[in-house]
Amino acid sequence: MSQATMTKDTAPTPAPVAPSLAGKRLPRWSPIGFGALSLALAIGLGLAAGWQSKVQWGLIAAILFVVLTYLASSAVEGTRQAKDRVATSFVWVCFLLAIIPLASLLWVTVSRGLKVLDGYFLTHSMAGVPGFEVGGGVYHALIGTLEQVGLATLIAAPIGLLTAVYLVEYGKGALAKAVTFFVDVMTGIPSIVAGLFLLSIMLMFSLQPSGFMGALALAILMVPVVVRSTEEMLKLVPNELREASLALGVPKWRTILKVVLPTAVGGITTGVMLAIARIAGETAPIMLLVFGSQLINTNPFDGAQSSLPFYIWEQYRVGSEASYDRAWAAALVLIAFVMILNLVARGIARWKAPKTGR
Repeated sequence: MSQATMTKDTAPTPAPVAPSLAGKRLPRWSPIGFGALSLALAIGLGLAAGWQSKVQWGLIAAILFVVLTYLASSAVEGTRQAKDRVATSFVWVCFLLAIIPLASLLWVTVSRGLKVLDGYFLTHSMAGVPGFEVGGGVYHALIGTLEQVGLATLIAAPIGLLTAVYLVEYGKGALAKAVTFFVDVMTGIPSIVAGLFLLSIMLMFSLQPSGFMGALALAILMVPVVVRSTEEMLKLVPNELREASLALGVPKWRTILKVVLPTAVGGITTGVMLAIARIAGETAPIMLLVFGSQLINTNPFDGAQSSLPFYIWEQYRVGSEASYDRAWAAALVLIAFVMILNLVARGIARWKAPKTGR
């Protein structure tokens, strides 16, 4: 027998191709086509039924998109692949339903806030300006927010950080369980309750409203967020790092200070910034404890102050077109303030993150 014949007879038989890989597939552009068709059908049905709400059109389009995807996929690709596409389509629909309100909110805030947002608005207060007239600015509220949030952070961040270190590194027994329980309870406390608690203290000791009292209420709201986020970050630090440091004879407190905290500093910073974003928009404690003011007050320990959330509520309550524009502009400033804080947190986290090498 020749070598060619032997090679032909002994050649391996190619493995059969799986039906799921060899079967028909919908084109890659099919989701876009189904989306466009669903939107067109939804608009047509809405107009035919006399529905003017675009929200209704969007919900109908989402339902039609999932249904059309399942019918087309089951007819071409089979039931199993159709179920997979339906799950993927449902995820995309939920994503769009979540992102559309956010995009709409940002668009309205930016478009309306830019009407009066300029250098004059950021550097002047409302002193001597009637609320229903054009003019005035947000400077006094911006100063109040920076001071109150800054004081709250100086109070809450060390307390939250040390509490989290205790729970992760030292906490055992009934005390640790009690601290964890109260931290969970404080996480759900409404801001008005924190304000009423400090208001009762003010009335008992005849204290005057000030930015510092508002900062104390904000610190109460900030502490549990810092504790929870820091605790989770510390738990992510590998125990091998702690054991290696302790094996070299390094004391535990120094191990925490030089090994554990630097390793988790990125997540800790992000958690603190999230806590700041949580309290930056609170209005109820400011209304009870700070009272608001039209004048510039740079001393948070003496006299009433304003803040951006209080200023927004105050201007919107006036009800004039000029006050509405100032309220939207202040809302845009508050969003920018929180966004800048998040960008700073990401920068610090990347700068302080442990360097990895090969």
